[in-house]
Amino acid sequence: MTLRLVAAVGTLRACPYMTMSDKTPHHEGAARHAHDGAMRAMTDDGAFRVVTVRTTDTVQRMLELQGHQGENAKRLGELITGAVMVRETMAPDYRLQALLRSTDNRYRLVADSHPDGGSRGLLTQLDKEDRKHFALEGSTLEIVRTLYSGDLHRGVVEVPKGGGMSEALMSYLQSSEQVASMLSVAGVSVKKQRVIAAGGYLVQLLPEVGRAPLAIMAERLSEFRDISEILARTDAAPSPLLDEILYGMPFTRLSERPLSWKCRCSTVRVMSSLATLSKADLQELIEDGKPIELSCDFCGQTYNISAPQLSGLMEQS
Repeated sequence: MTLRLVAAVGTLRACPYMTMSDKTPHHEGAARHAHDGAMRAMTDDGAFRVVTVRTTDTVQRMLELQGHQGENAKRLGELITGAVMVRETMAPDYRLQALLRSTDNRYRLVADSHPDGGSRGLLTQLDKEDRKHFALEGSTLEIVRTLYSGDLHRGVVEVPKGGGMSEALMSYLQSSEQVASMLSVAGVSVKKQRVIAAGGYLVQLLPEVGRAPLAIMAERLSEFRDISEILARTDAAPSPLLDEILYGMPFTRLSERPLSWKCRCSTVRVMSSLATLSKADLQELIEDGKPIELSCDFCGQTYNISAPQLSGLMEQS
């Protein structure tokens, strides 16, 4: 029997989570690095909140695990970076998920960022042999904020004409969050699955501040729309990027914390996915008598589920 499990990436239900395969296992612990991080700051006039991030190691680990290359790999790296930055501006217990769908729905990019600083991403496409990259213009970006209580806040925007990932994220923040924001995640450079640098910045006008400072900051940041050179020169470290974009403006560093690639797969989640199968499908697997092997699409970790474990699921259903 051929079985393909589709489980939720949180609540988005956007992409495969577990599939039967013979992928080489990867343990999530091996993906942890100490170099990626996020820094928060505020201008001393109280007008702007600023977040800078380095996600080089996080994106690199994703490419190693999933084997993506080229423009689509770069876009997924940008989506992960953007999701991390937006999550860093929210309440500490929020989880943020971002889903980018191409206009023909053949490509889906998912980024999943958690309060503990761990993130993961996934690119799925209908034709796995297709090496082309899809047009961002007209694609839809869906952002879901989730509290551990289960409360959801969802927003959907279309990538603006002539825009990229940065413009799509700004459109979301301005339309769904009603926060005037300027950001750049255009600093991801990928060469043959090697990430040269990945990072970005997000500047937000704080509530109850007049619009006058916004024009001044917008003019300043017009010089930082493409931050590839800065990221390459500084190894994408958050502090130097913060110093450059706020040069000459008094500001205070508020906090800094590490970021990392982190998958959330586990035996418990696998069993929960199997529990969604019909009794007839479960019974067929049990009668086959063989263990089934499933693997996580995010990290490649494999799980072997025995017939007795499946029988236990039948008894609980």
